[in-house]
This record gives sequence, structure tokens and C-alpha cells, in this order.
Amino acid sequence: MDRTVFLKWLGVNESITEQWAEPIVLIIGLFASLIAYVLTKKVILRILKHYIKNNKYKFDDIMLEKKVFSRLSQLIPAVVLYGFSKWLPNFNPAMDKLISLYIVVIIVMVLDAILNSSEAIYKTHSVSKARPITGYLQVIKIFVYVMAAIVIIANIIGKSPIYLLSGIGAMTAVIMLIFQNSILGLVAGIQLTANDMLRIGDWIEMPKYDANGDVLEIALTTVKVENFDRTITTIPTHALINDSFKNWRGMSDTGGRRIKRAVYIDQRSIRFCTDEMIERFKKIGYIAEYIDEKNEEIEAYNKSIGTDITLKVNGRHLTNIGVFRAYIQKYLENHPKIHKDMIIMSRQLAPDASGLPIEVYAFTNDIVWGNYEMIQGDIFDHLISVVPIFDLKIYQNPTEWGNQSHEN
Repeated sequence: MDRTVFLKWLGVNESITEQWAEPIVLIIGLFASLIAYVLTKKVILRILKHYIKNNKYKFDDIMLEKKVFSRLSQLIPAVVLYGFSKWLPNFNPAMDKLISLYIVVIIVMVLDAILNSSEAIYKTHSVSKARPITGYLQVIKIFVYVMAAIVIIANIIGKSPIYLLSGIGAMTAVIMLIFQNSILGLVAGIQLTANDMLRIGDWIEMPKYDANGDVLEIALTTVKVENFDRTITTIPTHALINDSFKNWRGMSDTGGRRIKRAVYIDQRSIRFCTDEMIERFKKIGYIAEYIDEKNEEIEAYNKSIGTDITLKVNGRHLTNIGVFRAYIQKYLENHPKIHKDMIIMSRQLAPDASGLPIEVYAFTNDIVWGNYEMIQGDIFDHLISVVPIFDLKIYQNPTEWGNQSHEN
């Protein structure tokens, strides 16, 4: 059907048809595209929305939220107007270009919404934390944008897109420079994912970038970390490959958080245990059995070597520091907040200017930071408080002692 027949079918006068055919068809075409747009938005999309909201599937809700259908509906007016353009020979070249540009832009917007929906749907699965796809989707988006730009430019200058693509080879160096960070980020993202070095939700530390918190997003060029003070640190993705960082995921997976802290003992308070001290220590529930066993072992040893034990330097004897270390060990083993399936150790480190360190090396069974600090604080509150019971003293800076003596 040509435009004359179409206008006669609509009842337009024949004399008017010949003179005003194109303007009339253009107006009718614009009006028809407007009606198509309104019907699509107000009727079809509402029916579709009602159906999506009332079915059991979740993926279509996400697509609706990301405006996939809304953007797709914007193609309808262009298709309708394109159908009328063949009856407008004077307007056809310009209209074809405008409609083509509009369709390309809408297709890009639809693809962008589909990619956003794909990411949101993927994030509803647990595997998304271990294998994030944000970086890959960003690469696809860049490709879509670049191809769309080539098609638009080719359409404007009246050349084939292949003509422009053939010139890209000569611009490879420039393209590499422009997309340097994107290329580095893509390669780094693949390495991070393939080697399982980083996941969404991991607690990482990277002092170089003042990052100490949970990973929020692994994108093409950046990794976002929410620090514990609620600030956001953005780290270049390739920096996580080139530089070192600490990932605390192992702690989370095992369910134990390490305590590694020492009590510093004044070495001048360390001595052999007297009989009175031994009897007193036997009243301490955690180490009563240890004292008996150790005494029997020491007596048996001293008898075997036949030495004069009236002089303490001969043979073996209990020391207050050794008993204190044994007490710490038993105390940790019986503590309800210490992880029993991981290392529990009370050890003596090399003495230094701050005294003799007796270190606690153990793991709490609660990895939440606040709870961990409370458990660790309670343990050392107790240990510091019981030090005098073993006739020991906590090391204190001699300068402080001097000041206190002078004040007294």
C-alpha cells in the first residue's frame, strides 16, 4: 500500500492528498508512535508488571527493577515511526538516520539493563562471593559502548562500520593507553578469581592504601573496601596482584581468632618454691594435680642422681614462674571461650629490657571483633590479677618506680 492509497483509506480528500501527503503522513506517524508509546507504558507494561509481581520467580522481579522491560518498550515508537518513513521520500534520509541513532541508543540501554540484571541475579547465589563477575560484565559493557559509538559515528558520516573498524588497528597503541587500567584490572581480576585470592565479604588489610575492613565490591579497575571506621577505601585491582595484602578469611573459615600477647614478669621476683609456697599452690584447683605430679617427678629424679638437695642449685626444683606458666596453660584449657581444637600454649620468651615475657598463644572460639577483644581483655585482667599469688611481680618501668618512691 502506497501513501496515496493509505490516505484515501483514511478518508482524506484527493486534492489534499497530492499536495500535503508527506506532512500529513508525518503527523499521522508521530501520532501513531505516541499512541504506541502510551499503550505500551500504560497498558502492556502494567499487565506485565502485575504478572511478574504475582508469579513465583524472582529473576523477572530483578529485571523489572533494573528497567529492562521499561527500556525495551521505548523501541516500539521507533519501530512504528520507521514503518511510516518509507512513505516520506523527502524526509526519509534524515528520519532514517535519527531513528537508527535512537534505536542504537535504546539497544545499548537495554543491554546495559540486562547486564545489570544478570549481575543482580548472580549475586543472589552464594557462589557470587567466591566468583564475582562484576569485572567481566564491565568489560562487556565497554565493548558494547565502543561498538555503539562506532555504529553511531558511521551512521552520521555515512560510512560502513567496517570502514571505521579497519582504522582501529592503526590506533592500537592509543587504545592500549586509554584502556590501560581496564586491561590491567581485567587481568588482575581473572588472577584474583582463578586463584581464589579475594572474595566479596573478605576482611583484608593493605596498609599501603590504609585499607582494613571488608571487601564490598570487586570491579574491573577497583576493589572497594569498607574499613571498620565506616570509611571506604578504593584500591586499584591490579595493586592486589602487584603488592601484598593480608586476607583474614582463614580465621573466619576455622572459627578461631588468635590471641598472642604476653605478661611481662619482673625477673627479680622469680625464685625457687619453698614448702610453704608449694602447699599454698596446691590449693589452686587448676594446678593441684600438676603440683603433685611434678613433685613426684622431681623427687624421683633427685633421688636417682643422689645429689644434696638442701642446696637449691643442686637437682631440680619447682619455681614460681614455672608454676605460674602451668597455671596459665590449665586456665586457658578450661576457659569456655578458648577454641579447644586449635593451639593452646603458654610459653616463655627471651627476656628483654621489659622483663621476662610469658606469652599466651591461643585462639578464641568467637571471631567477632568486639567479642574477641572482651574475651582477650578478661583473660589478661585475670592473669595480671593472680600474678602476686605466685609471689611474682609485673614488670614496671624503673623510672615510674623512682617517681613513685620520690612522691612517697
